[in-house]
Amino acid sequence: MILCDVHTHSNNSFDAESTVEEMCKSALNKGFYAIAITDHCEAPFIKFGYNEEFGDFNERIPLSFLQTKNAQIKYRQKLKVLCGIELGEPMHDPECTKKALSFGDFDFVLASLHNLKNMEDFYFIDFNNCNISEILKLYFNELAETATFSDFDSLAHLTYPLRYIFETTWEYPDLTPYQDVIDDIYRTLISNNKALEINTSGLFKPIGRTLPDEFQLKRYRELGGKLITVGSDAHTSTAVGNGIEEGIRLAHKCGFKSYTIFEKRRPIAMPIEF
Repeated sequence: MILCDVHTHSNNSFDAESTVEEMCKSALNKGFYAIAITDHCEAPFIKFGYNEEFGDFNERIPLSFLQTKNAQIKYRQKLKVLCGIELGEPMHDPECTKKALSFGDFDFVLASLHNLKNMEDFYFIDFNNCNISEILKLYFNELAETATFSDFDSLAHLTYPLRYIFETTWEYPDLTPYQDVIDDIYRTLISNNKALEINTSGLFKPIGRTLPDEFQLKRYRELGGKLITVGSDAHTSTAVGNGIEEGIRLAHKCGFKSYTIFEKRRPIAMPIEF
């Protein structure tokens, strides 16, 4: 089986601890064909520079890009190293988003939504004391808007808030009320030749499933989805590759014959073979 992990974070992300070098060494030692370093860049916060709690993205992302480019050269005979970025909230501030994408000639752009407009990250929300249904309605509507963004390659962790909702309430929300909007997200991705990510981080969290889960992946496939990426969302070198094989097997179970990596923003099919 060809193993690729295209969602990882080095210590150029505000919430990660391992260097690009350490992330690449881990992927190589685990027998991976490819790794993408996709450090966080929360687009609307770029304009705050050093005054932003996440650090200055104007320095963090170019540094991440440079270090990843150096790793590409160093490991070119042993490991495919891809320069990526996890572009958070690309629709919140178009000018900041444009600037984020100018920080490097990226191979791969993940689009994500960690917080709603004028709200904090879902990580910080107390879901025991809020209207979960309303938050999920707003989330999927805003994610549908994000899916229309033209300059990305894969939509990250579709069911991101559920990870924290479950950890707080120990209940997995019924997504039936939002399925029409979710289906619209899938149709947008499909019509624009964008990929959907299978994020395996949830396998190692209390939620115990990928983001999105099997039901949603099957629905995406039913609607004609063909492009998927698989990422661990690793924030340490030891977590590189976690759950990737399981994610690939799940993709196969849901009807996919291959998964995708991106190089110079072009999709490359990785056959799923056991």
